[in-house]
Amino acid sequence: MKYFLVLALLLAGCSTTTVPVKRTFPAADPVMFEPAPSLKQLPTDTKDLDQLITNSVENFGEYRKLVKKYEMWQEWYNKQKENFEKVQ
Repeated sequence: MKYFLVLALLLAGCSTTTVPVKRTFPAADPVMFEPAPSLKQLPTDTKDLDQLITNSVENFGEYRKLVKKYEMWQEWYNKQKENFEKVQ
């Protein structure tokens, strides 16, 4: 009888009721949704065509790299958020 009382008290403390927890998807880093930073500019008095072409190629390459990075990250984030909300 003594063990039955102890067992009953122990089991009464282990309630099986669940408390619903509202989970939310983490907010996106606002930096990733900002436009790309400005690119390198040449001085207005530059007359060297080689320098002009080199700067243009570097800027174009950097711009395309940043655009692709932002687009891929936004696509990944939106897909993860969509999957997360489907499970909810």
